[in-house]
Amino acid sequence: MSDKITMPETVSFHRMDEGTEEDYALLHRQEQSFIAGLPSRIVKALENLEHSLSGYQVSRLEHSLQTATRAEQVGADKELIVAALIHDIGDDLAPENHSQMAAAIIRPYVRAEVTWILEMHGVFQMYYYADKIGLNKNERDRWRDHHWFDACEKFCRDYDQLSFDPTFPSKPLEYFIPMINEIFSRPAFASDIIKPDTVQMQ
Repeated sequence: MSDKITMPETVSFHRMDEGTEEDYALLHRQEQSFIAGLPSRIVKALENLEHSLSGYQVSRLEHSLQTATRAEQVGADKELIVAALIHDIGDDLAPENHSQMAAAIIRPYVRAEVTWILEMHGVFQMYYYADKIGLNKNERDRWRDHHWFDACEKFCRDYDQLSFDPTFPSKPLEYFIPMINEIFSRPAFASDIIKPDTVQMQ
């Protein structure tokens, strides 16, 4: 048996402008392999929510499972169910803007409406508690005329704000893994890829 250790392939350059076509072909292959592992990393990030943000009667993971379960129970489609599942996934690394982080993660894989709901849910959720901490509970009214206002209001009213109940029979994370695999294995939407002719010079 050989004890030889196989080192991973690496590029030849120290600066990006010195890279060759072969270098970037190598990086593209490795990036595609890494992207294929995204669903597993999403699951791991959700598991980590079990130990995030104490003080509630349920863990942040259980809150997420309840939110997704409620969405499924009323007939939401897979994109919205998975969005409900990951809506607080940014709490660990982006506690001040977790909504925007969740939206950025799911943006390439779902319709724009779902992304907008995730991006705005933090503001809309304030309707249920902000007046208790001296803030404006009606901050969401700034978007009253937006065509997805009602969808985001429903997300917060019927899924998110209800899901802190230790007696609620939520589906386990394992139940949602096939949906996670389906959504996060999709090709990224072309509209979310920056093309050279669309870059605006400042």
